[in-house]
Amino acid sequence: MNGLNDRIYIEGGHQLKGSIRIQGSKNAALPMMAASLLHRGVSVLKGCPRIADVFCMEEILQKLGAVTWWEDHDLYMDCENAGKWSVPFEFTGRMRSSVILLGALLARNGKGSLGYPGGCVIGKRPIDMHLFVLRKLGAVITEKQGFLVAEAPYLQGALVSFSKRSVGATQQGILGAVLADGETVLENCACEPEIQWLCRYMRSMGAKIQGDGTSEIRIQGVKSLSAGCIQVPPDRIVSGTYICAAAVTRSQIVLENPPEGELKAFLEVYRKMGGQYKGNSGKLLVNGKNVQSPVKLLETGVYPGFPTDLQSPVMAVLSTIEGESCIREMVFEDRYKAADQLQKMGARIRVQGNEAVICGVKTLHGAAVQAQELRGGAALILAALGAKGVTALEGYSFVQRGYEHICQDLNALGAAVKRIQE
Repeated sequence: MNGLNDRIYIEGGHQLKGSIRIQGSKNAALPMMAASLLHRGVSVLKGCPRIADVFCMEEILQKLGAVTWWEDHDLYMDCENAGKWSVPFEFTGRMRSSVILLGALLARNGKGSLGYPGGCVIGKRPIDMHLFVLRKLGAVITEKQGFLVAEAPYLQGALVSFSKRSVGATQQGILGAVLADGETVLENCACEPEIQWLCRYMRSMGAKIQGDGTSEIRIQGVKSLSAGCIQVPPDRIVSGTYICAAAVTRSQIVLENPPEGELKAFLEVYRKMGGQYKGNSGKLLVNGKNVQSPVKLLETGVYPGFPTDLQSPVMAVLSTIEGESCIREMVFEDRYKAADQLQKMGARIRVQGNEAVICGVKTLHGAAVQAQELRGGAALILAALGAKGVTALEGYSFVQRGYEHICQDLNALGAAVKRIQE
């Protein structure tokens, strides 16, 4: 997407106040949508976020033969006739997480094919661990003319020990194993909340899964699954982004339904910066008025460590805190794409390998900047909220991959964000 329609303008310097409700989780909804293929009937995700990545996955399901429809924020998926097994590259090239469809297609049809996944510029994110777990379950995988083709007359339970923790590969293993013959044991699994939500959803469909939330997941294969129905949880990354919005503007806001228990590592860093918060009856009162302390070292890590998806938003906040802070990125090797754009706004950031040293300044200034990926784009919006003058952000479509209505949400809190439609 190019042109005026992909550009927003943010006037900085406005205090935020009021309350805001957090949208459904992108990272929970996408694997649940893939899992819905495993029931030959209608499943529903309640409170599903209406964002670009969800719409892309919905289109893929439709290409496979599913019938989908929305009732407000409830997404219905009728997969009775979703018998096709090939996903065109036009979709997988847009969204890397589409690779998890391979396990679901194998489990449903004994065969699956998809164009090599894309949709990400923050690092290599190889899919070798996805292919490793499917091969362990009995799949034969070949690459033909840029397409991955996986075949297995039937899948067989297996012991799978991952060389490192991977959210996507863990989800792939779960999707492939639930209908496999016998027991599957996944060792050194990722423990992210999105994996636990996928397992809850699949248990509602009749899957036999134990151990999610730990490093070892045991799955006893079943013959078939019934309809799935679940409330999509609130998005922990969106929650953290809005807390950063309060921090960068030194404001006080209320989040109405945040997953506070999933935000412990982030909230600890927010507290170190001087931020205050208090949980009360399902709400989180966030006070960023005293944010003024640099952070000596912030290191990203797998859950329950600090989430890499909130590294760029926190960098935007640290750019406005005088003193020296340091971020060490341990998950993706190319996740500092927002740094050079923040520098256009007056930020002082020095990137060396996987470390970024931020020498905070008193005030950022508005500038013309370019979003290159989802979370970096959100970070630029945050920086603009705390800057002097107007920032023109191009590449807003990247932000729409994960935030349903960030402009409207921020404006409801008192920001001045404008989108000019062509």
